[in-house]
Amino acid sequence: MLVTLEGLDGSGKTTVREALEERYPDAVFTREPTDDSWYGDAVYRSIEDDDADPLAELFLYTADHADHLSRVIDPALERGDLVISDRYSDSRFAYQGATLAAADGHDLDDPLEYVIDIHRPFSTEPDLTVYLDLDPEAAATRAGTTNKFERAEYLEAVRENYERLIERDPDRFVRVDATQSPDAVLEAVTDAIATAADSE
Repeated sequence: MLVTLEGLDGSGKTTVREALEERYPDAVFTREPTDDSWYGDAVYRSIEDDDADPLAELFLYTADHADHLSRVIDPALERGDLVISDRYSDSRFAYQGATLAAADGHDLDDPLEYVIDIHRPFSTEPDLTVYLDLDPEAAATRAGTTNKFERAEYLEAVRENYERLIERDPDRFVRVDATQSPDAVLEAVTDAIATAADSE
């Protein structure tokens, strides 16, 4: 089963992932962008570059995702492992969709759908996506606005994209209020995973 953790920067995904590692010691834990490949390295360099071309950046993320699937995700799922990923394709849809929408020189009718369409032929869809819901102002404050993706105005557009994704696939998403205590958030996430596992 593939479980993905999604949400704005500062919503607590990493904290949840670290707690889940103790709850599910036999699971495969991973993340996107990856931090153990040259594809991921290229993505992180792009994140730090305020002048990176949004379309070029999208394809760096997509290449990292394709490598992640073939190297980590698909082999683990074939073994029957529980896989938990801190960010996955929905992050790309929401974030790069927002980036392309704000960019000059890219004439796309619907940037979110464009990014989804690129992934559709090859990506593996999660069985469960936990969305840690936090308003953009709080997310920007928590994240510290350390890079171009952590500004409140931009995060508002990202959040709108997440809402569109949830609306189009409500059975896959479980919304968790990220303003709760860490213990309450963790319990909500583990309950969602248990429910999804029971339905497999």
